[in-house]
Amino acid sequence: MYTVADYLLDRLKELGIDELFGVPGDYNLQFLDHITARQDLEWIGNANELNAAYMADGYARTKGISAFVTTFGVGELSAINGLAGSFAENVPVVEIVGSPTTTVQNDKKLVHHTLGDGNFLHFEKMHEEVTAAIAHLTAENALTEIDRVLIIAMIEKRPVYINLPIDIAEFKATPPLSPLSRSAEKLTDVEIAILDKVEKALSQAKNPVVIAGHEILSYHIEHQLDEFIQKFNLPITTLPLGKRAFNEEDPHYLGTYSGSTTEEPLKTRVDTADLVLLLGAKLTDSATSGFSFGFTDQQIISIGSTEVLFYGETFKAVQLDRFVSALTTLSFSRYEDEIQPVTRISNQAIKDEKLSQKQFWEMVETFLIPGDTVIGEQGTSFFGLTNVALKRNMHFIGQPLWGSIGYTFPSALGSQIANKESRHLLFIGDGSLQLTVQELGTALREKLTPIVFVINNNGYTVEREIHGATEQYNDIPMWDYQNLPLVFGGNNQTVATYKVTTAIELDEVMKTARKDTKRLQWIEVVMAQDDAPELLKKLAKIFAKQNS
Repeated sequence: MYTVADYLLDRLKELGIDELFGVPGDYNLQFLDHITARQDLEWIGNANELNAAYMADGYARTKGISAFVTTFGVGELSAINGLAGSFAENVPVVEIVGSPTTTVQNDKKLVHHTLGDGNFLHFEKMHEEVTAAIAHLTAENALTEIDRVLIIAMIEKRPVYINLPIDIAEFKATPPLSPLSRSAEKLTDVEIAILDKVEKALSQAKNPVVIAGHEILSYHIEHQLDEFIQKFNLPITTLPLGKRAFNEEDPHYLGTYSGSTTEEPLKTRVDTADLVLLLGAKLTDSATSGFSFGFTDQQIISIGSTEVLFYGETFKAVQLDRFVSALTTLSFSRYEDEIQPVTRISNQAIKDEKLSQKQFWEMVETFLIPGDTVIGEQGTSFFGLTNVALKRNMHFIGQPLWGSIGYTFPSALGSQIANKESRHLLFIGDGSLQLTVQELGTALREKLTPIVFVINNNGYTVEREIHGATEQYNDIPMWDYQNLPLVFGGNNQTVATYKVTTAIELDEVMKTARKDTKRLQWIEVVMAQDDAPELLKKLAKIFAKQNS
């Protein structure tokens, strides 16, 4: 018999989902049977629900959308932090919550995984603030509600929540009769009017600059952005929240703009532009060094995922992907002034000395090759990578807006599952790793082969830089990081482990790790506790003042 569960899985498959993540619980077990019975879907179980949400986020950033499954109450609340990060950074993730039967819910039974008050809507309501849509499936609405929330996820690029009672999952259904409808490709009257305004502004600008942000990545419209830049020969930069939205090897690319901490001459070039065209970019504190950008509303045209800010005036009802695609239809003169592209680091002499943050990130830049996927954990890793110049066809994942430490380890695994052809390079600090390290078992079970750099600098470096440099609360237990994979079931056939303390050791290990594509590469990198990337040191002072 074809069921609601089958319908939901067919729709997820239609959207390109090949794997589902999650943790089993007695309220979702029968639904999981439908997943494992299929040949075209794979179930990937996680160590906990939070990690499942993180892994689904990484998968969606790479593939376009994802789904994970939790049980009611305890499972979904464990995952809600991960879902909030997806909401904040425009990542379409579908959370499917297996819940008690409709009879149990209607009779207000005091069952396990509840608050013991007979109210089964508490947790659903909690999700309203961190999802774009919620569906509580019934026999009457199941198919239409599934379609509704999935369309919203695809259009708004944000998470959605599906409450799936045990009995409704088994309810008889009919297969989809037509594909899910997507957003209209035709421009609205409002968008046409705004496009005319943008064209006039660009035709009058003498010194324009484009700043691309993370929503370009969320909508997977990097190609449309590139067409616009190439056609009009415009200089472009990206925010840290949006790194890799544009090819960093392209001669139009100026570097990463981060407000007052931006290196010259890029900082002056952006701050003195007579038109700053923001495309899918949010000027957050971590992306702009505490809002220290040097331009004003009178210089800004900002095209966001749902609205346009035009020299201080706001227009609603705009669809970013449709709008950016239309930018190539504009008619104005090509920019002809000199563009100063980003400066790249040349190969440095490797010295037999203790590794510093500065030398480490310089070596990382020369280690990267086209096609890599780079993931930077919040902290020394993300801010160390901010000014590392990426190569063509590379992908980059970070979470500087939500900034939940530990996020990138499961996220990197989810991304590699979504794109097995790309070599994934994860840079994560010791403190962050301790939050989500359980997923190392999943990586080994699934035979994933990222290169993982564990930066061991003995504690919470970001927090030390902001406040309490020597305080106990910024200390963490010292682990034997090199041998962690062995604890989680690794062996010589599945993982290679290393520990480096000097530049020469790192250079040799990098060469070996790059060649070994059949095993997970686990590299403990030891650096001084009081060392940090220069950008992070500057940001920490700004955040300390902001928090005072």
